[in-house]
Amino acid sequence: MKKNKGILSLLLTVVLIALLGFTVLVGFGKTGTGAMKNIKLGLDLAGGVSITYQVKDDHPSDEEMSDTIYKLQKRVEQYSTEASVYQEGNDRINIEIPGVTDANAILDELGKPGSLEFQTQDGETVITGSDVETASARSGEDSMGNKEYSVELNLTEEGKEKFAEATEANVGKQIAIIYDGETISSPQVKQAITGGQAYITGNFSYEEADNLASTIRIGGLKLELEELRSNVVGAQLGEQAISTSLKAGAIGLALIIIFMICVYYLPGLASGLALIIYTELVLLILNAFNITLTLPGIAGIILGIGMAVDANVIIFARVREEMSRGKSVKNSLKTGFQKAMSAIVDGNVTTLIAAAVLWMKGSGTVKGFAQTLAIGIIVSMFTALVITRLIVFAFYAVGLRSEKMYYRPRKEREPIRFVEKRRVFFGISVALIAAGLIVMGVNSSKGNGAFAYGLEFEGGTSTNVTFNEDYSIDEIDEKIVPIVEEVTGDHNVQTQKVAGTNQVIIKTVTLELDQREALNQAMVDNFQVDESKITAENISSTVSNEMRQDAVVAVIIATICMLLYIWFRFKDIRFAASAIFALLHDVLVVIGFYAIARISVGNTFIACMLTIVGYSINATIVIFDRIREELHYQTKTTELIDVVNKSITQTLTRSIYTSLTTFVMVAILYIMGVSSIREFAAPLMVGVICGAYSSVCITGALWYVMKKIGKKPAAQKNSKK
Repeated sequence: MKKNKGILSLLLTVVLIALLGFTVLVGFGKTGTGAMKNIKLGLDLAGGVSITYQVKDDHPSDEEMSDTIYKLQKRVEQYSTEASVYQEGNDRINIEIPGVTDANAILDELGKPGSLEFQTQDGETVITGSDVETASARSGEDSMGNKEYSVELNLTEEGKEKFAEATEANVGKQIAIIYDGETISSPQVKQAITGGQAYITGNFSYEEADNLASTIRIGGLKLELEELRSNVVGAQLGEQAISTSLKAGAIGLALIIIFMICVYYLPGLASGLALIIYTELVLLILNAFNITLTLPGIAGIILGIGMAVDANVIIFARVREEMSRGKSVKNSLKTGFQKAMSAIVDGNVTTLIAAAVLWMKGSGTVKGFAQTLAIGIIVSMFTALVITRLIVFAFYAVGLRSEKMYYRPRKEREPIRFVEKRRVFFGISVALIAAGLIVMGVNSSKGNGAFAYGLEFEGGTSTNVTFNEDYSIDEIDEKIVPIVEEVTGDHNVQTQKVAGTNQVIIKTVTLELDQREALNQAMVDNFQVDESKITAENISSTVSNEMRQDAVVAVIIATICMLLYIWFRFKDIRFAASAIFALLHDVLVVIGFYAIARISVGNTFIACMLTIVGYSINATIVIFDRIREELHYQTKTTELIDVVNKSITQTLTRSIYTSLTTFVMVAILYIMGVSSIREFAAPLMVGVICGAYSSVCITGALWYVMKKIGKKPAAQKNSKK
């Protein structure tokens, strides 16, 4: 009976892989469009809509422009977390929304930005649009149980007080909502509204409620805007960028499966099959939840494949430990999965907490990254704890039970004295961090800036050139970009095609007048462009100060939440503190690498830092889980330093294998990828190495030092130094 179940499980696995693969690559129906073809792609991969608004007000202040840009950014995220809003010139705002091709539809849905006022019947203005924080359509039921639609308003603190006073004085009367001088709704006040949350009800259809909410949202801007132009823009990167990234992912996945089979034999094959299912599920979920995928997102998925190996390595390392103690294959498999559970759950839940906070508090690319991270964590846990387990036990059930298929006896490794070398390790870490800080200071003193900030952080110049012929994206990369780089000295040039025209938008660092003239002349000399058809405007950073603050606040809150969770799970604040210090260590080292290597600090910088945070905390949890376990077996004669050394040594194989597989994935991406991918992959490789180093050499020793400091002097007399 068990053999039949095993055969059935293996057949189901093969069918599942084939079915998911077919759905991802080919799809169902006459159109034959698979999930991969339907995934919403970002501006860099598929292009989208670019809308430019002109400010109606004369001489808008920097504060008004910044506030309007930030609010527009929050609103266009309903279309895509990768949408960007930035200033063009002194009084223009540009919106870029990936994955859509109908500019008119976006303009209709987004609404016409204008003034919004809530007025009483006496004509007195109660609140303005800036007092409204959010507005959204809601569905519910009336007193008769019939479905009704309403608009939910959430007010700012200032708006809450003003609206409470106004509604209390106007119960039974109407308060009109006036947009650009036109009354769009006149709801009656039924009672005083003091909580800062109001509902507009009426005989609405959902579309009417949604349109009203949209108008209220867009009317909350400080500045009045009018549409200047709208274009459909092409992808920033060519097909080659996508194809090479996908090839890198396929090669990396194949190498990891081969590696796992060579190291773990039959369980390694099971993990390889589970990894294939993991990859297919992630792609399906991206499509199902309509998540925008950018090139860093592809890199993140490929990195996730490497990180998904971690849970399998933890499990199989435990299985081998049990078999080395003389247990049977079956019992070793059961015990291995059981003992690995806590480390896998704690590590992934800790990272999932960070992802949840980043999604709730972050904006733009931070929110997009959090979505992809959360998907990767949940799917990797499912495939490791369910799919891998199912396949391994199916192998055993069909008769593959020989110990040689699961384990080859090896001499147990003597504990390595990591903690005794802590002063050396701490010294190396301090030197690495100090080197980065010194280079940042030197660069700043020379006027070069602490970092090589990209367009996303520092802004630049957008040059619109109308060529005499329609160049493809690959031709732009091969012929035009090298000339732009040579003239401007900028090696992070971004280009976009305007659909239906011969126009190409070239974004570079901020260009002085002489540089603009030199670029114009280069276009004329090399491509016979009509100079009168070249226009240029300075543009602001796409990552606003408010978005940076959102990211910083999100990371701080995520760090605190992770600290509290680790403290709760391990019952010792020193575990949590050590983990956070190690996390900070890894981030500072990678930031130093950015400064020393002068790698462009743009949107991929945020994604890279957040990836390292997740990777670092996960690696640390595994070692702490083993220390916690070993402390239960500690006797009065067992020295604490021996417990720590033994725990680090026992998990050393996991640390090496996980870091190696992740590094291989990123390294292949670096070798095969385009320049923008290399800028993402290079610091990630440093982060992977640094994460492995800190988890093995820093965290355990740091916890030991904190633990010893907390003990009474008398208890330290017989301890080893």
